[in-house]
Amino acid sequence: MPWIRLVAAVVMVLAAAVLLCLRGPGGEESPNRALTDADATTKAIGDVSNALTRIFTYSSEDTATAERAATESLSGRAAGEYRRLFVQVKRQAPVDRLALKTRVVRAGLVSLTTDKAQLLVFLDQVTTRNGRPSGTTAAAQLSVTAELRDGLWRITELRSR
Repeated sequence: MPWIRLVAAVVMVLAAAVLLCLRGPGGEESPNRALTDADATTKAIGDVSNALTRIFTYSSEDTATAERAATESLSGRAAGEYRRLFVQVKRQAPVDRLALKTRVVRAGLVSLTTDKAQLLVFLDQVTTRNGRPSGTTAAAQLSVTAELRDGLWRITELRSR
């Protein structure tokens, strides 16, 4: 049964190699978990995608829902920038009967640690004015930074690409 010992040795060497790949040179855990932690990746992408859809979807009759979503989903610089922008939206939406519908087309993690995520997100947005049935479609690409707080990924920075 020497072949069993050989197989066991190969399995142990492979397991050690995998652990070394997941850990840094000093034995610490690799800071980027984007490719190694499927559950955390799914949660970060899901929370951020849901937040972006909710904060960038509104109608002239209902801007409050998007504003509430922003309060729940944004913090830091992203929250301040959104509030400044949304003052204009709330003022102009009823006048022009504006509506914006946003859909996340694709989102991917650039990096992920236990409490911080960097994402690249592609959006499709449809804007309608004056109640017209057809709108203008535009694609958007965002770099997003999010932090994990109380079990929810909150967006802290948004940059248009």
